[in-house]
Amino acid sequence: MKFRFPIVIIDEDFRSENSSGLGIRAMAQAIEEEGFEVLGVTSYGDLSQFAQQQSRASAFVLSIDDEEFSPGPELDPAVLNLRNFIDEVRWKNADVPIYLYGETKTSRHLPNEILRELHGFIHMFEDTPEFVARHIIREAKSYLEGIQPPFFKALLDYAEDGSYSWHCPGHSGGVAFLKSPIGQMYHQFYGENMLRADVCNAVEELGQLLDHNGAIGASERNAARIFNADHCYFVTNGTSTSNKMVWHHTVAPGDVVVVDRNCHKSILHSIIMTGAIPVFLKPTRNHFGIIGPIPFSEFSPEAIKAKIRANPLLEGVDADTVKPRIMTLTQSTYDGVLYNTETIKGLLDGYVENLHFDEAWLPHAAFHPFYGTYHAMGRKRERTQHSVTYATQSIHKLLAGISQASHVLVQDSVETKLDRHLFNEAYLMHTSTSPQYSIIASCDVAAAMMEPPGGTALVEESIEQSLDFRRAMRKVDEEFGNDWWFRVWGPDDLAEEGIGRTKDWVLKKTDAEGVQASGEDSWHGFGDMAPGFNMLDPIKATLITPGLNLDGRFEEEGIPASIVTKYLAEHGVVVEKTGLYSFFIMFTIGITKGRWNTLLTALQQFKDDYAKNHPMWKIMPDFCAKQPRYEQMGLRDLCQHVHALYAKYDVAILSTEMYLSDLTPAMAPAEAFSHIARRTTQRVPIDELEGRITTSLVTPYPPGIPLLIPGEVFNRKIVEYLKFNREFASECPGFETDIHGLVQETEADGKVHYYADCVAV
Repeated sequence: MKFRFPIVIIDEDFRSENSSGLGIRAMAQAIEEEGFEVLGVTSYGDLSQFAQQQSRASAFVLSIDDEEFSPGPELDPAVLNLRNFIDEVRWKNADVPIYLYGETKTSRHLPNEILRELHGFIHMFEDTPEFVARHIIREAKSYLEGIQPPFFKALLDYAEDGSYSWHCPGHSGGVAFLKSPIGQMYHQFYGENMLRADVCNAVEELGQLLDHNGAIGASERNAARIFNADHCYFVTNGTSTSNKMVWHHTVAPGDVVVVDRNCHKSILHSIIMTGAIPVFLKPTRNHFGIIGPIPFSEFSPEAIKAKIRANPLLEGVDADTVKPRIMTLTQSTYDGVLYNTETIKGLLDGYVENLHFDEAWLPHAAFHPFYGTYHAMGRKRERTQHSVTYATQSIHKLLAGISQASHVLVQDSVETKLDRHLFNEAYLMHTSTSPQYSIIASCDVAAAMMEPPGGTALVEESIEQSLDFRRAMRKVDEEFGNDWWFRVWGPDDLAEEGIGRTKDWVLKKTDAEGVQASGEDSWHGFGDMAPGFNMLDPIKATLITPGLNLDGRFEEEGIPASIVTKYLAEHGVVVEKTGLYSFFIMFTIGITKGRWNTLLTALQQFKDDYAKNHPMWKIMPDFCAKQPRYEQMGLRDLCQHVHALYAKYDVAILSTEMYLSDLTPAMAPAEAFSHIARRTTQRVPIDELEGRITTSLVTPYPPGIPLLIPGEVFNRKIVEYLKFNREFASECPGFETDIHGLVQETEADGKVHYYADCVAV
């Protein structure tokens, strides 16, 4: 299977007609005759730009001809250029072969810091070009072979072998698609390799995902090493499934479990499926709608015991003797707030049997010291004494996995080792017997990409890009002066260059009102913060739009975030999540300067269109085609229309109070959900919901955080919020909140009526 990994030659005489140029071109021709591509350039130029070629180069040949050096190599600009270039390459890639090529220079002319990074010297005219070419190519091939992780290597070998397939899938390596016009189109779009690599688990040489053996097992062990875990299990249907695997291995019916109230719905599904009884840790929240951390005090065993005593579903349970089976924490929150996991382990080790960190949005943190102890598993950390630690991570969210690529990481405690056979029973319950091998390969490759130093460099670039974006946004704000601009939520002080210090992103200790020791209000708005317990991940950026203060007060004019993000989408910029007056973007390892600068210019264009009150039909034609009622409105007029409705219903404070309100469990989640299967539910209008028991998750999108889980009771605040959304959907179609768990029915009067399914009475 042919890949394009050229051998890069940098020589100022590459195109010259002198003896040096003739010699280097003869070597290049010999390399090409052996089937390798050559990329020849005449100068280092932009060192960092050329060093980026390490990702697609199979080797570098760097010229050190006599005329490029002057006496005193330690001070010679050519030596400095060479050293800087090699440093740039090695920052990401410790293995790509680097050769020096020249006439008379030897190792005594170069400092040790250069010599130790080299694979060899090539002296002109000592050997034939053909011999030198074969020598370089041998090292290049060895390098390309060595970077392939176990499963991906086996998959490449299998696809290259050209064996006839008599097993599923039925397209037989893509052949079936060639028999149909639309199939031909599909084949041309995805290409031969993807379809040849889409194979059945009957292919023995690839290993077996269900048994974790062969090449797949080797790749999982390799990923465990890279991610600082004792065990790793690749999962091909997302971290929703990874979470369910962990829970079905650790939780039995009736078990007490400790859960982050703002967890992913897959955790709530796990509660239902296992028959567990949850006690919830309640996070903070500010009036921007940004989810804050669970206060430090909530994690103490005494605080958890008090929750157990107060839970009506656990009446009769001795809170002093029962041990919660698992604690699941969303790490990071949806807006990027992290917890110091070592502090939590210290509090709960031995009290909670299994510590589970849902790190769907944090797989990158293990690869840079910037994140310190603000992730589940790190190098050179002491193990927990009693409790087993789990981390579930979405490789497709922030690393280079394809959609649904996920894995489960497990770290044994001193006293308890994971029983792999028993865990696999839970794994088999949730995984497919026909897994997508491209997803497995992406888990394998994504892990290999994060092997230091490459992974460290990739994460550092993400942090740098995020901070450069923040600096650019502040520069624009300063130039506008008193005029409005978008703010990026985060610490007030940023490093002038580079990534700065971890402590700059730690949420500082405050009093209960959120006032810091310096007397200033905190930037986060979460109230009392314990010192060193939380930090904001800088690669998660929440942009704040004008119109709403951190205390929940609406200003006279405002720009709802939903209008901004719909505008951005029509201009080719799609964001991750939208709130009332904030929207969320992520600086993954795939983000580039071009991408975030394009976002910034699109925001500038929005501001200009807003100032001119340009008609909606002109600047957002796709949106107006779906919602023609807005065609004749100007952009500023529409913003004020929606803003006025938000202010009328005081929705910022309403939604905050709703999420922080006390919720009453009247029935075990599994029991309430079972009413669906028994068809003993009742569809209740939202005006009559207060006091009723839900049988379903009730989840507004955004932010995708369940308000209620099966068995809980609708309270007054939640009903008020649902009524607001009904009125708002009627007055501002196209901007309504999608609420899963609500049933919409158009009735005889032509109006849409809203219901929720409850336990029948």
